[in-house]
Amino acid sequence: MNTLQRPQLLDHLWELQRTHRHIRDQDIQNLAAALDISAIDLEGVVSFYHFFHRKPAGAITIYVDDSIVAQHAGAEAVLQAFSDATGAPINGVSPSGDFGLFRTPCIGLSDQTPAALIDFYPFTRLTPEKVRRIVQELQSGKRPREICDQVEEPIHYLPPNDKTVFFRPFTPGRALAQAAAAGPDAVVEVIKKSGLSGRGGAFFPAWIKWNACKQAVSAQKYVICNADEGEPGTFKDRILLHQYPDAVLEGMLIAGYTIGADQGILYLRGEYTWLLPDLHRALERYRAAGLLGKNAGGLPGFDFDIRIQLGAGAYICGEETALLESLEGKRGEPRTKWYFPVEKGYLQQPTLIHNVETLAAAAHILDLGLEAYATRGLPEEPGVKLLSVSGDCARPGIYEAPWGMPVSELLTLCGAENPLFVQLSGPSGELIALSEAQRRISMRDAPDAIRCGGAFTVFSQKRDLLKVLLNYAHFFKHESCGVCTPCRAGNFILQRKLEKLDRGLAQAADLADIRYWGELMRAGSRCGLGKTAPNAPMQAMEQFQDYFTARLSREGDDLTRAFDLERAVAEYDATIEKLHEKD
Repeated sequence: MNTLQRPQLLDHLWELQRTHRHIRDQDIQNLAAALDISAIDLEGVVSFYHFFHRKPAGAITIYVDDSIVAQHAGAEAVLQAFSDATGAPINGVSPSGDFGLFRTPCIGLSDQTPAALIDFYPFTRLTPEKVRRIVQELQSGKRPREICDQVEEPIHYLPPNDKTVFFRPFTPGRALAQAAAAGPDAVVEVIKKSGLSGRGGAFFPAWIKWNACKQAVSAQKYVICNADEGEPGTFKDRILLHQYPDAVLEGMLIAGYTIGADQGILYLRGEYTWLLPDLHRALERYRAAGLLGKNAGGLPGFDFDIRIQLGAGAYICGEETALLESLEGKRGEPRTKWYFPVEKGYLQQPTLIHNVETLAAAAHILDLGLEAYATRGLPEEPGVKLLSVSGDCARPGIYEAPWGMPVSELLTLCGAENPLFVQLSGPSGELIALSEAQRRISMRDAPDAIRCGGAFTVFSQKRDLLKVLLNYAHFFKHESCGVCTPCRAGNFILQRKLEKLDRGLAQAADLADIRYWGELMRAGSRCGLGKTAPNAPMQAMEQFQDYFTARLSREGDDLTRAFDLERAVAEYDATIEKLHEKD
């Protein structure tokens, strides 16, 4: 009988990666035999994740953040400095094998960029001079963990009059005791009345998930904390996991008690490997206090514990069903939506999935009480939202914004520097020009409101909008799992069209193509990545029409067609019809 189970696969791959600095051919054969799967199946898993290498990745491996915020801060000079100092080509390994150097998407340090992970330890606010000193120390025999930076957690704004929710004193076990005193049905009612919704960007009412999972009939249920915070420009969950993990763990406990689960899993993105020691210490504190394990919190029959699963670099795993596949030791590809996770989730059992901020908010709501919680934010929207502010501003960091705060006020608070536009919720979110800065941050879908899942990235007038969009397009093309054609082909086409614009070769029809393919991706993609990937270019074209018109080639085209999507679609349909007639 095999002792290795499929859900343990990522952990075993990580162990091999750390030991040999890559996954060897023999490792593939051994693991495939142990799991009784084909080597091709296993190759598919390994190749899916950014941080698993099939060739040696260097005795010391360096990943440099190449997100757009990092590039604006000087990441290219930092990347070149690492290459010069180590002898490693970019996306390659030095001749000596001592160093591997790779570009990587946002690593959750946009407030302290340029940044890099060296053997997954953080190095922040890099300059070429600092890079040379770091490499010299590494070459002298020091280990990355000995010289890495202590990541700062700048909190630049809290609601006045002591109205903070997330950064107030928190006593482990107290919120769980409140939940136990009220009972599962009452907890669901509290979550409902609080208006708590998913804080990862979907804003789905939390109580509906809790109630559905509570009512599901099963001997085994799970609570999963989605800590795969991969949206470029987002780092709000980092501060909660780093310095305020108790509320996150307590939120998982309360959820487990309410729905009748006995196991929690915290899925941590690979870029946050450096947070593992802090999180394990927090878990041990909870176990030592009797808040995890058998009769957790002193509640007879409530045997609940939490384990951590480390991801391996795949943005798509932030999508909840892709995360479930990854937890089961598979490629992180979104599932077809035959069932909701609360019906059939992890290992096909009822599963409650929330992101870090949502679970921490649930714990604070139970701890504060509904009445006190309702004094935060607006009467119709109680509570606050954590925002990761970065980009062209004097004070990047975390802002705890009450619901209803205007975008203009946040721009003032962060010291925005001559802003041109703001990207909210990262590249998959919403791009707004300064003319829309009166809109208020909200959970509601209304003309005067705007939703923000976490990232609030400021771009000044000195930035080239097209370069920003190209960075986003490259990111989505790279991160698409490739399962569905609209996303796989659409992201490729969007990038090519933007490249034509950048080179001054695009016709107005190319702009219409961006609109057409964007609508097709929104309608036909399998998951949120494909549906939201075209948001930024499509919104930019709506808000900066003159800019795009000026970037067109003036030869052989009618500029009046630039934004005529209806005409482009009609022409496309007519072409297809002619092809059918020929058949």
